[in-house]
Amino acid sequence: MRPAAFVATMLLVPTLGGCALLPATGPSEIAVRDASYVNPDSLPHAFVKVTPQVVSVLASSAPRLTRFATQQRPKDLRFGIGDTISVTIFEASTGGLFIPAEAGVRPGNFITIPTQAVDTHGNISIPYAGNIRALGRTKDEVQQAIVEALKNRAIDPQVVVSTVDQQTSLVTMVGEVGRPGRVPITATPERVLDYIARAGGTQGPASEMWIMLERHGSRATAPLGSLIYEPANNVFVHANDTVFLYREPQTFLAFGALGRQQQYPFGAWRLSLAEAVSKAGGLLDGQANPASVFLYRGEPCEVASAMGIDCSKYPGPIVPVIYNMNFRDPSSFFLATKFEMRNKDVLYVTNSASVEVGKFVAFLHTLNTAVQDPMSTVTQGYALRNLINGSGSSTIIATPSTSTP
Repeated sequence: MRPAAFVATMLLVPTLGGCALLPATGPSEIAVRDASYVNPDSLPHAFVKVTPQVVSVLASSAPRLTRFATQQRPKDLRFGIGDTISVTIFEASTGGLFIPAEAGVRPGNFITIPTQAVDTHGNISIPYAGNIRALGRTKDEVQQAIVEALKNRAIDPQVVVSTVDQQTSLVTMVGEVGRPGRVPITATPERVLDYIARAGGTQGPASEMWIMLERHGSRATAPLGSLIYEPANNVFVHANDTVFLYREPQTFLAFGALGRQQQYPFGAWRLSLAEAVSKAGGLLDGQANPASVFLYRGEPCEVASAMGIDCSKYPGPIVPVIYNMNFRDPSSFFLATKFEMRNKDVLYVTNSASVEVGKFVAFLHTLNTAVQDPMSTVTQGYALRNLINGSGSSTIIATPSTSTP
């Protein structure tokens, strides 16, 4: 190839990646980086270069339960309609309202009232005190209300209220747990892992288990591993929370100039971009462009906005984003270890420019061969005919061929 033709070929290389005549595993680097290069009818997308700021934004938006984390313990339990309560009343001496003087030998100066449920009006009934409001009150508040109602009739009364059966302050445990159902909440604050243990533990591999916590109409999800390795996610459980455990194996897809192109399971509750590239066989030394490692993902609009993307250009709440990691930069490997993969991510690595040049040169060679071979065949045919007829030169004219030996 002449030098001028070679230079022209090199200038054409950037446009050849999108040429339908040349084989490829995906779009070229220019097609990915330049949105205007893409067909206007295709799905619009944002292009984001991975930086420490981008990694920080993504880390703060990772699926976690910390949105429900508070520094305060859950509120004290309050009685509801249907809760069963036991009341024990003590008097300072015999001869009072409940302990007669001739009571004889007794274990103590107290009487236990038969257990009763909070009625539909929210009350319980105490002899000589009447109806006592229990709905919405704590044990201490109910005890004090009973003492106030009896203090002018009993001898220095003291009251102990205890819960026999809870029907309102419950936690709903569903999904992949040993014993799904409604678990009574305890007076001592407990966390998500405590209630999972009370429900019989999980029924699947921990690396594939996810937790959804619902409270007052709000939801948050997180992998089970985050509750173990990041204790801040093991938040307190409140009354009437719903904890749903479900199994969802995490996977990503790998395409382009990687060791193997296929679907890969995470194999752990968390996977970094560096681990994903290694899991896919790494970059092919003779084919990949290390500066063009791309990751395709749909991001919520609030996350995209935090990265400086104008969401008004994209319909719907999910913004298609292409992240670019430049592995030619030695420091990029530090970022790749912090960039967390998400379920169904698509990892794509483009070919280097030299590979595209080789493809184009091979294409030109094939094209040249397709033209020269028929011409050579015709020329040889005429020479052979003349030789047979005894006319013309007896030497067969040989034309140079570009066919591969």
